[in-house]
Amino acid sequence: MTSEPARVPARTILATIGLVLATGLAVLFVIQVQRVLVWMLVAGFFTITLYPVVAWVQRRLRWSPRWLATLSVFLLVFLLLGGLLTMFAVPLAQEGIQLAGQLPTIVADARAGRGPVGELLTRTNALQWVQDNQDRIREFGTGLGAPALSVVRGAGTAVIAAVTIFVLSYLGVLEGPKLVDNTLALLAPIRAERIRRVGRDCAVTITGYISGNLLISVICGVLTYVVLKIFGVPFAGLIALFVALVDLIPLVGATLGAVVAGIAGFVHSVPAGIAVVVFFVVYQQLENHLLQPWIFSRTVKLNPLAVLVAILLAVELAGILGALLAIPVAGIIQVVVRDVWDNRRGRPKQRPTVGAERAPVDARPDAEPEHAPHTGPAAPA
Repeated sequence: MTSEPARVPARTILATIGLVLATGLAVLFVIQVQRVLVWMLVAGFFTITLYPVVAWVQRRLRWSPRWLATLSVFLLVFLLLGGLLTMFAVPLAQEGIQLAGQLPTIVADARAGRGPVGELLTRTNALQWVQDNQDRIREFGTGLGAPALSVVRGAGTAVIAAVTIFVLSYLGVLEGPKLVDNTLALLAPIRAERIRRVGRDCAVTITGYISGNLLISVICGVLTYVVLKIFGVPFAGLIALFVALVDLIPLVGATLGAVVAGIAGFVHSVPAGIAVVVFFVVYQQLENHLLQPWIFSRTVKLNPLAVLVAILLAVELAGILGALLAIPVAGIIQVVVRDVWDNRRGRPKQRPTVGAERAPVDARPDAEPEHAPHTGPAAPA
């Protein structure tokens, strides 16, 4: 006697088809709005970073409402960013004016093989190559219109992105606590407290990453300034500031800074250029494999090996954006996994903790006393 094959209900088939279609639409939606999602993600990092600062201002100025404390902090950040841009723009504008006046003399010296540029062109036979390929150079110059327009569009997009991130961060700091409280009020008290506790741990992880990254950038900028100053490279402070800013990008930031510093060194003199290149080759290896894992293991409470592996995998998957997000994402995963493990074993944390040694969050200097830690036993989720 043969048994008839079981029939799949039509409702199950339709539900499966609907789920596949919904997943495809979700993927297409993410692809279409990925730029905005990146802006929101960056704004979230700024929100988490500036939230403790706003809370500190509120505690110091008890009469200050939250909107005034938030506005004061963001105005200070805006002034700091404007000061950094001014430090770059003013010297570049002055040098551009001087260069425009000296350009005919520089070109004449370069053609005659005089001066640092002329000597460099003579050694590399660049003048002979230019003379032999004048037609190609002319064709290349006429084709630069489209790339120049693309650069202008990119600059406009960057300005829009900066304004959008600034506004999103401001609203996140101002309305974030109210939004979180209203959302958690929909959940059971025990589950809401657990989410709040884990969120506090994740925020401390992100703050630790940003502080560690800033420390590494300061070290890179100071060392670059010392090397450039020793060899007499002009504008050592400006170049060192640029190197420190781009060094905020893990793994590849020092390389970007090395290109600018190396060019400045070679323009000044060949020995200075060689020394700058050697310095960055050595420093980048030390930063990527020693300094960065060691500092992040203390600020993010991650194992140095986990830091290095997370950065390498994220760079391979998502490039520069992956390098920026690798360490905080790894730290957040560690926090969530540890919380799940604690609750599965029936031993949930009584106080929010950070890192493998489980140091209490409220024992840290930057801890926020606004939400009292949960002291009662929590049932496993």
